[in-house]
Amino acid sequence: MRFIGNKERLVDWIYSTMQHNNINGKVFFDFFSGTSNVGKFFKEKNYRIVSSDLLYFSYVLQQAYLTNNHIPQFTSLISKLNIQSNLLVADNYELIIEYLNNIQPVKGFIYNNYAPSSTNHLIQPRIYFTDDNAKKIDAIRIEIEEWKKKNLINENEYFILIACLIESVPFFSNILGVFSAFKKDWDKRALKPFLLKPIKIFQDNKDHFVFNKSSLELLEDYQYDIIYLDPPYNQRQYAPNYHILETIAKYDNPEIKGVTGMRNYDNQKSNFCNKIKALNDLELICKSNNYKYILLSYNCEGIMPQDNILEIMQKYGSVKVEEYDYLRFKSNNNGESKHKKYIKEQLYILTNKKRLASSVEL
Repeated sequence: MRFIGNKERLVDWIYSTMQHNNINGKVFFDFFSGTSNVGKFFKEKNYRIVSSDLLYFSYVLQQAYLTNNHIPQFTSLISKLNIQSNLLVADNYELIIEYLNNIQPVKGFIYNNYAPSSTNHLIQPRIYFTDDNAKKIDAIRIEIEEWKKKNLINENEYFILIACLIESVPFFSNILGVFSAFKKDWDKRALKPFLLKPIKIFQDNKDHFVFNKSSLELLEDYQYDIIYLDPPYNQRQYAPNYHILETIAKYDNPEIKGVTGMRNYDNQKSNFCNKIKALNDLELICKSNNYKYILLSYNCEGIMPQDNILEIMQKYGSVKVEEYDYLRFKSNNNGESKHKKYIKEQLYILTNKKRLASSVEL
């Protein structure tokens, strides 16, 4: 998924930096889960994951990728639907994906609010999806919810199917990268017929814990070896950029407004989009003393100045900063062209001396 701040490209560097600095442990707290890519990576590295995010669609991804540890079987559903396996489909999981890809389209909330034919009464019709793709998204989401209500799928199967939808939708959306705006002309990807694709299942034998709330509320709930922070770097809130994914995940028929059909996100605003609030929250995290290490991903353009970050962190232990130059793409204000630019990614490493000492004594 295309996601602002997504660490998929950088997580290998983060891990190698941890190894170089002898940072290890058993419990990894992904404080701003987002796409769950960091959590997935460290789950595969045999860590127990705790993660949280204010966005519900992120919680769905956390449930599917982190909490779930098994390939879904859909036994009750397949029996009820009387679906027959065929030689082209490997397992029950793929059978259900194939079934959903072939259901009849439905005019639901997505079609009624984010497709051209249903919004042509607006000064600027919303062209996030073609009519056909919007109806297909609605049909799949409604069907999944009906299966849940009828107890034909369990909780893991439910979250996996919604995660498949969330992960698939951006590749058929008429956007530049996020959902805060749609393109005025059709992107060729958005014109392709919608196709639901299965997500990869990450299996292990550990219990992982995921949440849909402020991670500050979890600071005292577990003993963490590593707290990983990947907050917003600037004043732009994440929630507006993914409002349609949030609506698909919740499918709660929200009140919407404006050119883009934005849902209310007042209760999903991050303090890290405000310099003063960000520094205050960073201090709260660092002084919790319930960790061995804090790793803060940030960059040279962030709203928290490096001097302020270091001043806070150094109160609670030793601090080291690692840096990495990487190439990014940045749209111009009109979204008409892209140019390449190097940006300096920073990894602040806070070692909690008190916690390390107590761990040795135990």
